[in-house]
Amino acid sequence: MDFNLSSEDEAFRRELRAWLEANLPESERVPPIDFFFEEGDEQWQSRVRWHKKMHAAGWVGISWPKEYGGRGASLTQQLIFADEINRARAPRLVNTMGIMMVGPTLIHWGSEEQKRRYVPKILSAEEIWCQGYSEPNSGSDVASLQTRAVEEGDYFIINGSKVWTSDAHHADLCILLVRTDPAAPKHKGISYIMVDMHSPGVTVRPLVQITGASGFNQVFFEDVKVPKANLIGEKNRGWDVAITTLMFERSGVGENRDLSGYARELVQLAKKINRDGRPAWEDSSVRQRLAQFATEAAALKYTVMRQLTRRMRGEPPGPEGSTTKLSASELSLRMNSFAMELLGPYAQLTLNAPFAIDDGKWSVRMLGSRSLTIAGGTSEIMRNIIGDRVLRLPRD
Repeated sequence: MDFNLSSEDEAFRRELRAWLEANLPESERVPPIDFFFEEGDEQWQSRVRWHKKMHAAGWVGISWPKEYGGRGASLTQQLIFADEINRARAPRLVNTMGIMMVGPTLIHWGSEEQKRRYVPKILSAEEIWCQGYSEPNSGSDVASLQTRAVEEGDYFIINGSKVWTSDAHHADLCILLVRTDPAAPKHKGISYIMVDMHSPGVTVRPLVQITGASGFNQVFFEDVKVPKANLIGEKNRGWDVAITTLMFERSGVGENRDLSGYARELVQLAKKINRDGRPAWEDSSVRQRLAQFATEAAALKYTVMRQLTRRMRGEPPGPEGSTTKLSASELSLRMNSFAMELLGPYAQLTLNAPFAIDDGKWSVRMLGSRSLTIAGGTSEIMRNIIGDRVLRLPRD
């Protein structure tokens, strides 16, 4: 891949940077805390307003086709976009699941009617989405799911439960994996259905995380009536669609993590913290660890760029996305663990506590970073996928 940016790409960067400088006041710029950290209603509404402002200016879903409300930008420009958003410390957009996974999956698998009905409202955040995959007894082994959908005339009647459902408490719609043929092998007989979260029989129960936030939820479906027109792809072949969504999710987790920025923040932290009466930065062993993190973060960035070749051919992300997802989540965990080492007793102070260094953000990051080794497929599952589908290792 040619890493030199074209004149069009350079112009795109200048345009975006100028827009952010003109439209994002310093008071609204926020340090990234944790990928799954959930704010109160006031912070959520602030992010909704920011999302709508960006959408009105044409900065949401920039690489999506123009006919579905996108900008038609290149995938290279999508990476530039992520760099500039991180650089400006802009708030996260609110429809993460919709933009990262649902929209791309619908564009790839949905009917023309479904695309035109749902995709534009994903970008505008008129409809917030969540993902119903994992169940209390079907975590990493999603294909063992037991939520059932029984046909009744022009509808499916759904019963079951999903868990670890991010943003379900805000969501209007859900992509849901259901079993429509209980007699089929576990990877067969699964269908991929869109469900209105405001339907009678849907109950959302927030789950409090170790960070104290409650961005995850358990969702219960009791005799929920869903039109058959909400089926994506073919009935009983939803696993193919589900894999596409997972590939977008796993590549998105790697693409959207600014770990080079984390490495720079760790350098600043090492310069603030004293060790044996002098800044930790003056310790050569600390600098060596920080250099290793910076090197791995740069390698991850270039690996993400390499996998763009597949998507530039118009194909969905492949198993290579598991490499970036695994690397990003494990590197994030190690970097946050090292921050705890540097902080020493200050690591016990929580977010915004008195005397907390960097407002206590590192403790939240540390507690939250374990979640990324689970969400979107555990690190163990990622290693199996890499060994099987990338390295072609023998299964036994």
